[in-house]
Amino acid sequence: MTKIILVAVTLGMLCGYLLLPESFIGNLNTLSTIALNFLILSVGIDVGSNKNLLSDLKKNGIGIILIPICIVLGSLVGGLMTALIYGLPLKSSLSIASGFGWYSLSGILLTNLENAQVGTIAFLTNVFRELIAVILIPILATKLNHYTAIAPAGATSMDTTLPLIAKATTPQIAVVSFLNGAILTSLVPILITFFYTL
Repeated sequence: MTKIILVAVTLGMLCGYLLLPESFIGNLNTLSTIALNFLILSVGIDVGSNKNLLSDLKKNGIGIILIPICIVLGSLVGGLMTALIYGLPLKSSLSIASGFGWYSLSGILLTNLENAQVGTIAFLTNVFRELIAVILIPILATKLNHYTAIAPAGATSMDTTLPLIAKATTPQIAVVSFLNGAILTSLVPILITFFYTL
């Protein structure tokens, strides 16, 4: 997956620099907005198509909500610290931190909200989050506890990192991981837009 992302970004940069005329580049904003809206629609369909979501929430108890809440708070504290250390605008830093590992959405959304530079930072930040999660999940599952292994995955705990979490933990934790990812995925477009408009 990471290789595909890097190849796609590299090809896009080469196309933008060498092939595409200026008249076409002006239409990319419209095309990315259409793609973004389709992506959000497909995520909503994916979450809504899980008929067992409510029963899984009831079965695992209300405490299950604490995991995404803690991940949101931890990510936002990291964004706040980054803004203070590097002198970034607070709205940009908190918006980037609200990507929770969903690089494709956060990059496009922040490119549309601010500019390509902030969108690229959001994209790379969330790609690195996923790569770090792949390394940390097995370590956290064995050294700390299974619930902690969900945290670095963020929104990806319902899709790309779910198999790794399931392998490193138990089937019950895999259900919790999926629910966590569904909640965080739903929050990404809301929180990015909210923090950017502060």
